[in-house]
Amino acid sequence: MKLLEYEAKTILRNAKIPVPNAVVITRDFTPELKLPVVLKSQVPIGGRGKLGGIVIVDAPEDITPTIDTLFDLPIRGYLPNAILAEEKLAIKNEYYFSIVINKSQATIELVAHKNGGVEVEANDHDSFLHVTLNHRNAEQAGEQLAEYLDLPGQSFVLQDLIENTYKCFVKNDATLLEINPLVLTTQNKLVAGDCKMEVDNSAAFRHPEWDFEDKPANANFVVLDNQGTVATIANGAGLAMATVDAVATAGMRPANFLDIGGGASAASVLTAFERIMEFPNIQAIVINIFAGITRCDEVARAIISAKSHITTLPPLFIRLAGTNFEAAAELLAVENISILATLDECLSAAKEVSNG
Repeated sequence: MKLLEYEAKTILRNAKIPVPNAVVITRDFTPELKLPVVLKSQVPIGGRGKLGGIVIVDAPEDITPTIDTLFDLPIRGYLPNAILAEEKLAIKNEYYFSIVINKSQATIELVAHKNGGVEVEANDHDSFLHVTLNHRNAEQAGEQLAEYLDLPGQSFVLQDLIENTYKCFVKNDATLLEINPLVLTTQNKLVAGDCKMEVDNSAAFRHPEWDFEDKPANANFVVLDNQGTVATIANGAGLAMATVDAVATAGMRPANFLDIGGGASAASVLTAFERIMEFPNIQAIVINIFAGITRCDEVARAIISAKSHITTLPPLFIRLAGTNFEAAAELLAVENISILATLDECLSAAKEVSNG
């Protein structure tokens, strides 16, 4: 599972890893903000800064319009459900710091570079520092990292950083913990300016506390027919099964079973569209949502984003009912996207464009 930045930084903070002071903004709640503030769109994708998803606000009158713009700005197909509002750091230098699994060596490895930030990928591959980590060598690794980064006065701080991130990585069953940039402030403090973190889906049984926006998808997405012509999206296992059965009964070839679950977000629904587009012969997508915890307007936003950013998206046949239906209908009407009253109407319309 890919964690959003604010989710990852909450874990870092609990692991005693320095992060900027921050609050989370939702569509329904904007806390009082201290200026200047950095507003960051919370989407599970990199490159936000270059795509307009990170904005520094200095003036009070710019806060609300900037927040509204960020909530409505799709970034590579994703719309945010939250915005992270952080203090603006006084940056002296930016480094790259990550802990990863080295699969070929079956080890946990520190990877670092003295040139971090948005252009880190421009660094030569051989110029990165690689150090194999274990629970005993934080002191040695910290000395190596301090020498590599030319930060001799930060050796003890880097030892603590390595020890705490290693423990955090193991404790949380992470597969990636990337701090980029690791910021050295003008006060010579090291702070996690940004964080990308991925955790192992299969370890969820050990973590009842996990409640991230990204959810394990494999359990709810089942490939039925790689050559199927009709894809399905529904919420709830019973409704998802009934939708698949209805597609088959109507004489069409269902490609998949997909239960987006209760509480599905725009991001998780958009992920479902991306999974569906991996099938080669999809000619129609039937969407059958009876919203309870899942909100119709979240589904509508995902549909709009998918239509805008997936150029090969086949025709959609949509039945929505339940929570926030009126808001969803308004959103879709603006985009000239139709909602059908019943599943039967969806199937009849899908059959006209599908070859079975």
